[in-house]
Parts: sequence; structure tokens; C-alpha cells
Amino acid sequence: MAVLIALGAFVMTLIGGLVAQHIGDRRHLVLGLAAGLMLGVVGFDLLPEALDLQSDDVFGVPAALLMFVGGFLTLHIVERSVAIHRAHEGEYAAHTHAHGPAPTDPGEPVKGIGLTAASALVGHSVMDGFAIGAAFQAGSTVGLVVAIAVVAHDFADGFNTYTITRMYGNGQKRALVLLGCDAVAPVIGAAITLAFTIPAGALGLYLGFFAGFLLYLATSDILPEAHSPHPSRSTLLCTVAGCAVMWLVIGLAD
Repeated sequence: MAVLIALGAFVMTLIGGLVAQHIGDRRHLVLGLAAGLMLGVVGFDLLPEALDLQSDDVFGVPAALLMFVGGFLTLHIVERSVAIHRAHEGEYAAHTHAHGPAPTDPGEPVKGIGLTAASALVGHSVMDGFAIGAAFQAGSTVGLVVAIAVVAHDFADGFNTYTITRMYGNGQKRALVLLGCDAVAPVIGAAITLAFTIPAGALGLYLGFFAGFLLYLATSDILPEAHSPHPSRSTLLCTVAGCAVMWLVIGLAD
């Protein structure tokens, strides 16, 4: 089942990349909705399930919540360290650095940056598929809601894989190859989980970690990207609608 669901992520990633070639002025609405779905999964399902599966405390704090904070901080540290975060600061004001070499001429894109960022997204998509497989080991309800969040997020991943590769001067063929790799990655990640069963306690820790991971993506990447070109009421409404949809899905599944 997990691999079949991951095929949905495969299709959605491809759709995201193809839409990146033709989308008009509605991208912010799609990203706003995806962020809402992810926030709903974190608050309504992943954290409660993680606390149920892993009830141990570490120095007065539930271990699952420590992993939740750890997941958030891990992705933040990684993105800051390797500079793959698609920074939005340049959209608000120009800035300069007092030290270091002069900034690269924007008219001369560095192809390697786009390839590095896109490759990082492919690696992240493998973890998306692993998350689907692990969630189905926790139960069909958890698997379903995690799958919805991952599939929604993979639209944005596909969109960004194609966009960032092209943005840094790479050709369309190379961008499409990376898009294909990004699409296949969740299926590979889900297939990995078929080889073993994760113990309940470890699964609770993993779900907590993944919840922090999703929260970071939603709040630090997707929402700023949705609102920076369009700080509109419609984007906010789509985010609220995404949370409401996940509340409905979880309620019906239970």
C-alpha cells in the first residue's frame, strides 16, 4: 500500500514540475494550500500519534517532543550550513556583505548551485517516501494523512526542482532529468520500509522528528514563498482551508 501511495507522490511531483513551465499567477494559492495541509498533519495527527507510541520522558520532556524540536532544528541547520535554502530576503531589500568576495553577477548564473539544490530536493523526496512507509506501519489512518501531506508537498518539490535548476542557467533537458529523479525518489523511499518493521517506540520518535521536519518546511519554506509575491487574503484562506481539510480527513478516518 505504501508503495502504491508513493506512486501518487511520483505523479504529483511530475505535475508540479510540468506546471512550473506553464503556471500563471496562481502558484501562491497552491503553495498556501500545501502549507495548510502540512500544518494540519503535524498538529492533528503526527504529534498525537508520536506521543501515543513513545511515552518516555527525558528530563521532564516527552522524548517524542524532543525529537519534534530536533527535526525542526536539524533541517534548519542543514539548510543554513549548505546554503540550499531558497532565501527570500532578496525579494524585500538589497543587502551587501562587509567581508568576502563580491557577489556573483546575477547575469551570470552558477549552474552548480541549481544542481546542488535540486539534488538536495531529490534526497529529501526519498525521505518523503520513507515517511509514507513508516506512517503506514503506525496504522492506516496515520499513513493516509501523512500520504496526503507528502503528496501535496511533493507538488511544491517538483515545482521547485524544475524552477531552481532552470533559474541557475541549466538547460530544460537537465531540469527534466532532475525532475524525473525527484519523482522516482518517494517510491524508492517507500520501498525501503518494506524490508523491515520499525519498533513502536522508535516509530514514535521518528514520527516526532518528521513532524518537526514538516513544520519547518511549511513555515520556513512554503509559506514565505507563497506570500512573498502575493501577500494576499486568498493565500491565507487557502492555508486555513488546508488545515480544515486535514481536520476533516482525520475525523472521518477515525
